[in-house]
Amino acid sequence: MIGEPVIKVEGLVTRVGGRVLHDGLDLELRRGEVVGVVGGSGTGKSVLLRTIIGLNRHVGGRIQVLGQDVGKLGDRDLRKLQTRWGVLFQDGALFSAQTVAQNIQVPMREHTDLSPRLMDELAAVKLGMAGLPPDAATKFPSELSGGMRKRAGLARALSLDPEILFLDEPTAGLDPISAAQFDTLVRDLQKSLNLTVFMVTHDIDTLKATTDRIAVLIDKKIRIGTFDTLVHDPHPWIQQYFSGVRGRAARAEA
Repeated sequence: MIGEPVIKVEGLVTRVGGRVLHDGLDLELRRGEVVGVVGGSGTGKSVLLRTIIGLNRHVGGRIQVLGQDVGKLGDRDLRKLQTRWGVLFQDGALFSAQTVAQNIQVPMREHTDLSPRLMDELAAVKLGMAGLPPDAATKFPSELSGGMRKRAGLARALSLDPEILFLDEPTAGLDPISAAQFDTLVRDLQKSLNLTVFMVTHDIDTLKATTDRIAVLIDKKIRIGTFDTLVHDPHPWIQQYFSGVRGRAARAEA
């Protein structure tokens, strides 16, 4: 069930290498909804995600996550807030020298004082939630397929039972079958755990399958709507994206 706002971005200004990427950007996510973020190359989709979670500093505006102003938090308070969300980065960001179970346990070791035995048990639970077999726990990332690495990264993102899940291009590099399976997994987890999901993606099939609303980065700001309403937006890029061949195919499959 969609509830109160958990992410509020107001008048956001970001700058990377002297270039302004976002200028007066507003965005709000409510508890329990899935919002997909799309935009052309160089519009700062991943920068927006990283700024919201405190990895990039913004130069103007305000970001509130779970009622706290991210820009005003000290390192200790930001780290505490970060335990309430999980992040799946585009490449999975798994540590190559650690097993899958050890990767899943990284947030547990950093933010809790759980015993090794309990961490092992919890890692096994997270593996199952991400759709991985038990024997994946002892494998190294190099021994996994691309789809399994994505699932291992998702299991780690779920490590601390987050309220918000941030996904950066979760289906990039996956074949269509694996991508569709991952979409289903994300939606099922969102529903069962009542997660709020902020997802950067370029995949129009993923948008159609998983999102409640879509935020389009255009002209350094956000235009937001649903898959069906954005089809009628007059902006040329949005028209091309949603009314092109892939957009028409996604609507036809609905």
